Amino acid sequence: MMQSLDPRRLEEVALNALQSSRQLFYDGWLVRVAPGATKRARSVNAFFGSTLPLEKKIAYCENLYASHALPTLFRLTPFDHPLQLDSALAARGYERFDDTLVQTLDLHGPPEIPELDADISIDSPDLGTFVAVAGEMRGTSESQQDAHRSRLEGSPLRKCAIVVRSKGRPVCTAQLALEDGYAGLFDVGTATDAFGNGYATIACAALLSWAWQHGAHTAYLQVGANNAPALAVYRKLGFATVYTYHYRGRPGECK
Repeated sequence: MMQSLDPRRLEEVALNALQSSRQLFYDGWLVRVAPGATKRARSVNAFFGSTLPLEKKIAYCENLYASHALPTLFRLTPFDHPLQLDSALAARGYERFDDTLVQTLDLHGPPEIPELDADISIDSPDLGTFVAVAGEMRGTSESQQDAHRSRLEGSPLRKCAIVVRSKGRPVCTAQLALEDGYAGLFDVGTATDAFGNGYATIACAALLSWAWQHGAHTAYLQVGANNAPALAVYRKLGFATVYTYHYRGRPGECK
């Protein structure tokens, strides 16, 4: 990890990498209410400050999510305001789930892209096409794809998307957001019948090479603590954990 790396700045950059028109600030909390599968787009991020009574703020969020027919989810990081938010939610019956590692990699140079077999190709489509390909590969609903497309196309950050194909069929997708020298890897996904063939390594290496060529000094990503296959890929690339976060939701709403 670079000595100059500030984890709080990294968290801020990661928040910027996901844009949504369906969000608001409430006394320093970033409250996102976008529909879809991505929990970061439909959870409370208590990052920027807090002055109002905690119980009042939690109740406000619960009412807001209920009005949008969404579960009330909180994303808990080491930087939360106030620090007792996690314990207060636990006392209210909120369950902890989806522990996630935030990992970084110093980009001293472009990573080596594995040699490709003759039937493997790498495409860099526009974001709309990328979302459609990723959605079809993963079987996501049309509404989830619409939400995904809106987030990516609405972002002011420079982005690059990758689709790895085997004999013309999409087998892996990934995209990267670039801000102030920080390159964030997102949406890394492999077709269920294509695991173990190195496609994710190819996609990530291609994106990291692009990021280095465009001035990135640090790469980062967020990965589930129990996602052993993904962790193996990222470990091979040289990523290491900087901090962790998790979610809390009420029983029956932890998804």
